[in-house]
Amino acid sequence: MTALLDTPVGTVDHLPAISLAQLNESAALLTRVDRKYVLAASDLPLVLRNLPPDARVLEIDGERAFAYRSTYLDTAELAAFHGAVQRRRRRWKVRTRTYTTGETFLEVKTRRGAATVKERILCSPRDAAGAALRLTTVGRDFVEASLGSAGVQLDAATLRATLVTSYRRTTLLLPSAGSRATIDADLCWSTPEGTASRTFTGRVIVETKSGTAPSALDRSLWRLGHRPLSISKYGLGLALLHPELPANRWHRLVSALSHRPKEAS
Repeated sequence: MTALLDTPVGTVDHLPAISLAQLNESAALLTRVDRKYVLAASDLPLVLRNLPPDARVLEIDGERAFAYRSTYLDTAELAAFHGAVQRRRRRWKVRTRTYTTGETFLEVKTRRGAATVKERILCSPRDAAGAALRLTTVGRDFVEASLGSAGVQLDAATLRATLVTSYRRTTLLLPSAGSRATIDADLCWSTPEGTASRTFTGRVIVETKSGTAPSALDRSLWRLGHRPLSISKYGLGLALLHPELPANRWHRLVSALSHRPKEAS
């Protein structure tokens, strides 16, 4: 089984496994409350040792950490980015995401009150081709309907690829609360054209996904001194790659990433 990170800062090898089908049956949570935590990678072992006793880890073909790749789409005015920066009530994200199973989905995430709603449809891997990504008629109809149901009116034909993210994710199930959590490591943001990239060196993002009540993992993180942060991986990535964009909400985090952008060869 694969350790969470290449360096020996954390492992989930001691946890019982759960299959993808079992995970989705127990806690699909397409409508949920998300809480994000940014941890130093060195803090992760203590968090993992304090998981609830019924915690399980997603395992597929003997692996427990999986590569994810997402391409985000936005308008020319970056409406989705500014919605995240300004914490607008009707903020949204549109992306394609390729999972470790090889499947690629077109996904729409919207905020509805305190909850995050994710809707998705299966699409072909060729439709997630970085800067060349263009939505099909079916994709445009899906995006417009999903956003429209959340009160966002948008011509999906105006969307273009703005950011690519890649990382390795480990997914945990907390059965007693019907919640789940993800741990993202080796996070990299890059321009769709591949001309520049930034990495999240030495840090992981822990995200809990539950109902309105905090999960046992949330409470454990709080006891260990970690507090949820209102961050957007999409917004943070764009701010890092485009310093001219406003990013006051994430100023400390942006400043902490002191290494310069890595230019693609």
